[in-house]
Amino acid sequence: MAAYVANLVMNAGADFKQSFYLESPISNSVIDLTGFTGICQMKKSPASLNKTAEFVVSFPAPTAGQVLISMASSITSTIKPGRYCYDILLSDTHSNKSRAVEGSIIVTAGISTS
Repeated sequence: MAAYVANLVMNAGADFKQSFYLESPISNSVIDLTGFTGICQMKKSPASLNKTAEFVVSFPAPTAGQVLISMASSITSTIKPGRYCYDILLSDTHSNKSRAVEGSIIVTAGISTS
């Protein structure tokens, strides 16, 4: 599976959700993600030793190739505005790992607070 590049914007202090629908670049058909697990982390740079935050990874429609990353406002509110990088690493039922999505995230500061 080749990594799909997607650059995102996250609003600090707000809930964050982003869905991806994964397709095979060879057959142009959806990838069945049944039984897959995943991790998704963001860092200031790929060389950073410490992650800035970790997303929750879920598969709302695995047979349609859907993977969802999310982060609660309680976590996004702790992230300093700026540019970060992230990726989604998936593991199949045979423990084969592949990077499915990668890119940058721009975190913007909020104005309104609760």
